Amino acid sequence: MTHLVNGFSKLSKEEKLNWIVTTYFKGDTSVKKSITSYWNTDKALQKLHDEFIENTITNFYLPLGVAPNFVINDKVYTLPMVIEESSVVAAASNAAKYWSARGGFKATVRSTEKIGNVHFIYKGDKKRLQQFIATVHSKFYSQTEHITRNMKKRGGGILAVELIDKTDELENYYQLHATFDTKDSMGANFINSCLEEFAAVLRTEAPLYELFTKEEKQLQVVMAILSNYVPNCLVRAEVSCKVEDLKSKEIPDPVYFVEKFIQAVKIAEIEPYRAVTHNKGIMNGVDAVVLATGNDFRAIEAGVHAFAAKDGKYTSLSHAEVEDGIFRFWMDLPLALGTVGGLTSLHPMVKFALELLEKPTANELMMIIAVAGLAQNFAALKSLTTTGIQQGHMKMHLMNILNQLKATDEERLRVQVHFETNTLTHSAVVDFVEKIRS
Repeated sequence: MTHLVNGFSKLSKEEKLNWIVTTYFKGDTSVKKSITSYWNTDKALQKLHDEFIENTITNFYLPLGVAPNFVINDKVYTLPMVIEESSVVAAASNAAKYWSARGGFKATVRSTEKIGNVHFIYKGDKKRLQQFIATVHSKFYSQTEHITRNMKKRGGGILAVELIDKTDELENYYQLHATFDTKDSMGANFINSCLEEFAAVLRTEAPLYELFTKEEKQLQVVMAILSNYVPNCLVRAEVSCKVEDLKSKEIPDPVYFVEKFIQAVKIAEIEPYRAVTHNKGIMNGVDAVVLATGNDFRAIEAGVHAFAAKDGKYTSLSHAEVEDGIFRFWMDLPLALGTVGGLTSLHPMVKFALELLEKPTANELMMIIAVAGLAQNFAALKSLTTTGIQQGHMKMHLMNILNQLKATDEERLRVQVHFETNTLTHSAVVDFVEKIRS
């Protein structure tokens, strides 16, 4: 209880930092120095970052790398990727180069529908509620005209509003299920603003509806909010080639490789313990580009994993087959993304990332990000079914281990040479460095 504080949000950034250092680090000035070392020397840029969230005390850096040689629908891209995990960018790059010689990736946006709901409680006759919704239905559009005007000019807007009966799952619970097209914006603020107007229509009109009983007029809106589950905002990414064309240095026997690869995918299709890790690998690629382009990776993660369990059991997002001698590897992903609004015009690195991708539309970004996930998945499965995942991962992780050990340049060189022919593990690196130093 001694760490409770009043009025913290009203303190300056410096005062907030001083309170933290005094309260939690016994006034250790080295802590304050470390935190302030991450402040940007460009004061205007730092002010911009400070205002993204509340109670900012510093910046938290993640590496921004690039993965070149992505051929997507016959166009070459270099993908920006923000991630801290070793080997992800390297794996994506390797998969991109591998498939660039085999026709590249194909991607198709299958639908772009986004969803929001007004959740409400109604104690009364369902038929009268249906009649009421039909009566006020036009108001859902007229009352949101001031919100939807500009979106409609861009070809988007409200697609539909319908009543959904959920009373078999929760007593007296109904919802307005609304669908939207938000074009190049992710559309969260647009959707939520529309939903709140829908809710206002219900609150205003229900007490005035003559066919309602006194109790029915007391319809209660619980909340109005968009959904991050967007199963109809869907993109497909895929690769295919003749089985024999898969041959490479790592794949000397493509027939045997394909057999193991497809079995690995089928295991992820039926075994949730494997599927979670399998899909996590896909999200390594997806999240890295989502972050780089200023989109909401938490929303994407939640929606994708719900999609993976849409049939009642958590399963693989990707699938593989051989038909008539053609190997095919593909997946469908629900991705609600934006290339305008939010951080896209504010964060300098987001602007850079979108320019690197040649200013894609939201649909183009959906395809790019889905391909990043499929590439990552292919690279992981290729390693798992050939050399094993640890060989490449540990080589990339070696730099992190050496940084933890504060290895000198000479020690780094000796370690790298040693582990070209020896098994690489964290403990083996520690032991070898200690041996050098002794």
